[in-house]
Amino acid sequence: MTGKAPEPTHLTFLEEEHRDYARCGSVILPIPFERTTSYGKGTAEGPAAILRASHQVEWYDEELGLEPNRQGIHTLPYLRPRSEDMAAAIAEIESSALPHLQAGKFLVTLGGEHSLTLGTVRAAAGLHQDLGVVQFDAHGDLRDAYLRSPNSHACVMRRIVEDLGLQTLAVGVRSISREERELIHRRRLPVIWGHELEGLTAKIWRDALERLPRKIYLTFDLDFFDPSLLPATGTPEPGGGTWWPTMRLLRELFVGKEVVAMDVVELSPQAGLHASDFTAARLVYKCLGYRLHRDYL
Repeated sequence: MTGKAPEPTHLTFLEEEHRDYARCGSVILPIPFERTTSYGKGTAEGPAAILRASHQVEWYDEELGLEPNRQGIHTLPYLRPRSEDMAAAIAEIESSALPHLQAGKFLVTLGGEHSLTLGTVRAAAGLHQDLGVVQFDAHGDLRDAYLRSPNSHACVMRRIVEDLGLQTLAVGVRSISREERELIHRRRLPVIWGHELEGLTAKIWRDALERLPRKIYLTFDLDFFDPSLLPATGTPEPGGGTWWPTMRLLRELFVGKEVVAMDVVELSPQAGLHASDFTAARLVYKCLGYRLHRDYL
């Protein structure tokens, strides 16, 4: 016995009333998956922290003038891959995500470490032939292997680029290895670097999105944000994104493209830093609002 309290699997996003799966447009899939974290630990606690914090989120969105929860939000049971083998665990995630996408739901995955993204992207790519991936992240995650694992959290975008052959756009990257930089140059992978965020104009952003396919999978590693805004992540990097400029980018993404699924990963909750948990929950709700807002345009 570790003395650790049981995980609160009964938690739902927002703790709101629209829980019937058939009537809900969006589903939340919590995956407390942590196998390859290499610095700060604790991402397995991320989904529960986000769900708890979401109960404090106001339903009305003052920016959009609507209540995004009216689309119906169903929270699925926690997914805990059984296999100890990373490739097999990712395959479990893929097979669990696919039925919800086939049912036409907007799937929001809560992590957990970033390696899980490969499973949900595979599921989306299997259903949508022309799919691009937009990555908000402090790190490139383009290593071919890290600590002898090709399925590490530091390799997830390499697998998406090389194994799945998907077009990508990375935003906010400010920490990469020489190997990753050489891959970016060799394959001409589009990147909006962290030091470019401050001067990023609407035109540059729209031009970058225009080069991507119509359908998009959004993966949001919370270390994209500057640690002054969200310090509770395993690998914080200075020089990251701030709230409203990031929201403008996300709003343009959801309006200009068809975002078919998304994930929010790498929250490592820290005692007393509830603002990080709440920021992650608010991010999810803003994205649900932007997706709903697109349907009204």
